[in-house]
Amino acid sequence: MLTGVMVLFVCQTAVASSLYLCRDARGKKYFSNMPESGRCVSYSTRKLGSISFSGKWPGYSGDSYKNVRYHKQIDYWGKRYNIDPNLIKAIIKAESGFDRYAVSKKGAQGLMQLMPDTAREMRVSDPFNPEQNIAGGVRYLRKLLKMFNGDLVLSLAAYNAGPGQVKRSGGVPQFSETKSYIKRVLSYYDRFAKA
Repeated sequence: MLTGVMVLFVCQTAVASSLYLCRDARGKKYFSNMPESGRCVSYSTRKLGSISFSGKWPGYSGDSYKNVRYHKQIDYWGKRYNIDPNLIKAIIKAESGFDRYAVSKKGAQGLMQLMPDTAREMRVSDPFNPEQNIAGGVRYLRKLLKMFNGDLVLSLAAYNAGPGQVKRSGGVPQFSETKSYIKRVLSYYDRFAKA
């Protein structure tokens, strides 16, 4: 089960190609893409938590880096905000399946499924414009990573459920949708990084 203790650091200069399950000095588990000698073991995101990733997630079509739409925009904004492009692709895949016109039941719009208030805050005037949506989504992700001290799991939880919910919960909110979302994004992240 994912908790706020599990941390996956976004590598600032290299593309993360694998995950490691680590234990801190107190024995608590967390995830990292940078193994610490003797404290981490290689770990597949397909086995995250108590739920096994058998088979493919719904909608997963084996996208590789080269056949992902919008990869130029993703690369540009990833470099601009120091976010791994594979992580951006994973969020877009989980959020909209790369459908620039996607609209959720709650009103989130575009590739990175920005809520109208978030889009305005991130200076996005047209959420269905891929360039604007990716730029705004990456800016928002950077803001969340800063807010949660680089903790990717908490930042993804906040991206899905809102930062207020994460702060009130003191970790990942106990919403099945949010837990599933985190696992889905990390699974896609792992697959894109290995593609």
